[in-house]
Amino acid sequence: MTPMQLEKCVRLLVLLAPLLTAVGCANYPINPPLERYEPNRGYRLLNLAPADNSRTLLVIMTFSGGGTRAAAFSYGVLEELAKTEVYWEGHDRRLLDEVDVISAVSGGSFTAAYYGLFGDSIFFEFEPHFLRKNVQRDLTLRFLNPVNWARLVSPYFGRSEIAAEYYDKHLFRGATFSDLLTTRGPAIIINATDMALGARFGFNQPQFDWICSDLSAFPVSRAVAASSASPILLSPVTLYNYAGRCHYRAPDHLKKAFEVRDWASREYHHAERQVSYLDQNKRRYVHLLDGGLADNLGLRAVLDEVVLAGGAVEILRRPEYSDLRRAVFVVVNAQAAPDSRWNRRKRIPSFRAMIAAASKVPLNRYNFETIALLRANAERWAKEVREARCGRDETGLPTSTTGQQGSVCHGLDFDIVEVSFDALSDEQEREYLKTLPTSFKLPRGAVDRLRAAARRILHESQDFQKLLGDMRSARSSN
Repeated sequence: MTPMQLEKCVRLLVLLAPLLTAVGCANYPINPPLERYEPNRGYRLLNLAPADNSRTLLVIMTFSGGGTRAAAFSYGVLEELAKTEVYWEGHDRRLLDEVDVISAVSGGSFTAAYYGLFGDSIFFEFEPHFLRKNVQRDLTLRFLNPVNWARLVSPYFGRSEIAAEYYDKHLFRGATFSDLLTTRGPAIIINATDMALGARFGFNQPQFDWICSDLSAFPVSRAVAASSASPILLSPVTLYNYAGRCHYRAPDHLKKAFEVRDWASREYHHAERQVSYLDQNKRRYVHLLDGGLADNLGLRAVLDEVVLAGGAVEILRRPEYSDLRRAVFVVVNAQAAPDSRWNRRKRIPSFRAMIAAASKVPLNRYNFETIALLRANAERWAKEVREARCGRDETGLPTSTTGQQGSVCHGLDFDIVEVSFDALSDEQEREYLKTLPTSFKLPRGAVDRLRAAARRILHESQDFQKLLGDMRSARSSN
């Protein structure tokens, strides 16, 4: 090598030094450890009761996945609930103000997290900041930016981390879960999928207790990035597992379910998944993908919470739920329809069409089964609560309004309101909305049509109108 060639090599190495350093040093953010488990501290439902909310009415909303389509549809439902006045316990108020919990996945998690952080500001800011922006283009430009190439080459840094940085800067303003805790709005449960288990992983402190990690300093943007980390397009979000360092102990009923090993029970399978986090040697890291892979409706978070607590009756023994008389579920389902155009073509469907069908068809069937499971559980929970509160009559059946000594008691009534494109009577509009892309970009006019559809579905919903009618009856009876 000549002196001139050597000089050129040295100059090249000098120029490449920052790049090589970035490749070696790029790493995803590390979730902080939990020094000591404290069951009454942190981002838990018991610490998240909205201000001035009724103790006898529980309203749970779930937002499905589906990219910006789902975000806009759930936003339209929030708009309508903000306009809906109800009467409960002697007071007139917006139905939106009675919402206690919002459980969301993927696209729906953007709307849920924004509302949880900023409240009614969502109605002025969310459209220009997210719904009407071409977020997909913005993310693509960041992935293609040479400044990020070196970071993406690192095996410890993925595309979802770049997406999280974008959401943090342009949408969530650096907020963490400690900020969500102090807003005194509804509890926001953002859901992802544990890649190893194929099961739901919720961003709340009870779930983080299993891995001895402190959720309070965790960025909301990174949780949303995990919840919307669509496979292939985006990378998993990775967490450290510190299990065994914070003196956490699994609940007794879950330990018992795990030890009994009743393969046919849902309690055993839930316990098996959760207990696996305690083996830090086998599970040093938790890799998270799109929440829709495990539950595209966000409903499993509610069902799992009941199992984790030991049953519906056990939940109602908690002081914050002891006076509960009515539970309302508003399930916002923005599922897309499979592409039916291939039914009219002779040629073999493309690889892209095959991938789309492989994701949409199982999700749609799974959504139906999840809602059916909720309805069946609601009937069982109502019976169990009525029996626990009111006892049984002389025939051995649960009583309805009086206890065994004739004292007045209250069971628990359930309302399930499904807000789905399938409820639209206009076939043309229904098909248009169901074929909108699952992406972070919508065609012109789609946001307004999604908002209008949410409003129309609620107005025409018999279940929703029955709920409002019951509340009006409560006003007249007083």
